[in-house]
Amino acid sequence: MKFTKMHGAGNDYIYVNCIDYDLENPSGIAKLVSDRHFGIGSDGLVLILPSEKADFRMRMFNSDGSEAEMCGNAIRCVGKYVYDNGLINKKTVSIETLAGIKVLDLAVKENEVVLVKVDMGEPVLEAEKIPVISNKRFFVSEPVTIDGQTYKVTCVSMGNP
Repeated sequence: MKFTKMHGAGNDYIYVNCIDYDLENPSGIAKLVSDRHFGIGSDGLVLILPSEKADFRMRMFNSDGSEAEMCGNAIRCVGKYVYDNGLINKKTVSIETLAGIKVLDLAVKENEVVLVKVDMGEPVLEAEKIPVISNKRFFVSEPVTIDGQTYKVTCVSMGNP
């Protein structure tokens, strides 16, 4: 299996170009390659696939093998991968995810992506949907005390539980 390991803001993933072939058992492979002691070591596995709705489709598997809807750091690396590897030659790229189609804007310098901006959509703020245990509908600027110190905490979800 040919792969590329990339990271975005500290999240590191194994990326596999599946444009021309199918990768069987991606959940099991994610667990194997993600193991930091006996595998390559990563936060998960990302497959880059063809799409009928967008320029590409991304499937993302966490290190435990579960499939996630979306990860902002992972999708930004997909944008860099598809451009830098000549799979696309435009600076606006659409990626189909389980959280919908996301549009990426690529900043290119000397034929290499140096920055990727992605519209992640609206954040989920409802406590029950994040999920966070609360007796309030939204968990926004709520006081949380830890070791005698009180902090204002806001919980949001952007799609990767």
